[in-house]
Amino acid sequence: MNPAAIIFDNFGPYHLARLRAAADTCDLLAIEVAGRSATYAWDASRVTEKFRRETLIDCVPRGEIARGLRATLERFNPAVVVVPGWASPAAWAAMQWCTQRRVAMVCLSESTSHDETPAAWKHALKSRLVRLFSAALVGGQRHVENLTQLGFPAERIAFGYDAVDNDYFAMNAAAASANADETRNKLNVPANFFLASARFVEKKNLERFLEAFARYRNGGGTWSLVLLGDGPLRPALEKRRDELGLGAHLLMPGFRQYGELPAYYALAGAFIHASLVEPWGLVVNEAAASGLPLIVSNRCGCAPELVRAGVNGFTFDPTDVRALEARMEKIAAPDFPRAAFSAASREIVAPWGPQRFAQGLAQAIDTALAHPPAPAGLIDRNLLSFLARR
Repeated sequence: MNPAAIIFDNFGPYHLARLRAAADTCDLLAIEVAGRSATYAWDASRVTEKFRRETLIDCVPRGEIARGLRATLERFNPAVVVVPGWASPAAWAAMQWCTQRRVAMVCLSESTSHDETPAAWKHALKSRLVRLFSAALVGGQRHVENLTQLGFPAERIAFGYDAVDNDYFAMNAAAASANADETRNKLNVPANFFLASARFVEKKNLERFLEAFARYRNGGGTWSLVLLGDGPLRPALEKRRDELGLGAHLLMPGFRQYGELPAYYALAGAFIHASLVEPWGLVVNEAAASGLPLIVSNRCGCAPELVRAGVNGFTFDPTDVRALEARMEKIAAPDFPRAAFSAASREIVAPWGPQRFAQGLAQAIDTALAHPPAPAGLIDRNLLSFLARR
């Protein structure tokens, strides 16, 4: 079994679930750049894992991440390195190390053409970097389209990147549902509510979301909204909540740890994700695994794979407030077939568990080994040297 190293900025609960499954299929060293995420306030996991694990910032100064990463790769001497994209200091350092030693690389990518419209020079730069990889592991078809537009061969792309522990959410949501009254009192949530979970940042489109919810309420809707998460826009969102007169109908409990999430999913009537830009949207996986009908922005990378209109949910244009309002009205209607949509969500997301990641990773590693990298040219070497010093 050829050794492989895989790099993430931080190991959140999703990463750990995937890595545990992947450890059964390959000799794996998992490297996290930092023990804590700058984006999500997850509690750090110190459980002994069945895969080897290294955390750089716990052992090297922040300014020495590139050097620490290269030293770790030298010690492990992997046959393949699985790199998180092509646009971060850790990715550039790993790519430089691999090109210098002609070690095959797998690109973890969930970028889509919806993310941005890059200038011509940016597109050219991305294309040059992407072609240094021997294989790629992606979440869905939109990620394939983006990579192939950059010149990457479609036959070297495997699926399975964006997976969560479906069984964890299904079982724990079912347990919370079995004690619904007790759970509801503990969480202090109403009988009927839409659920959303997002960082409070611009791209999550939360102000429009609140406007759509206010329209739903003003039109006679009776469900409340529970909005999990936190971020720099919290003061603005609280102000907007008050301006819209939503009062007690909009609950904002803050960021919730992994162990708390299934209870919220268990009691919700539907899940909404309204992002303007979203490479995938793992919260949609969680909601589907918990058996919720889905209302998902058509900009979300997961929409083609996880949302089937009229079967387990609906998509909408995230800039169209009235469209979102209409979806809320439809799903909250007394005669809406919620049980059928719930069952369909579980069935649709079932293939997107940790084993899907493990299988996709193994396929990508095999592909990379079958397509060893050619020697990097002078331009590529100089480009990576420049980027790695940034």
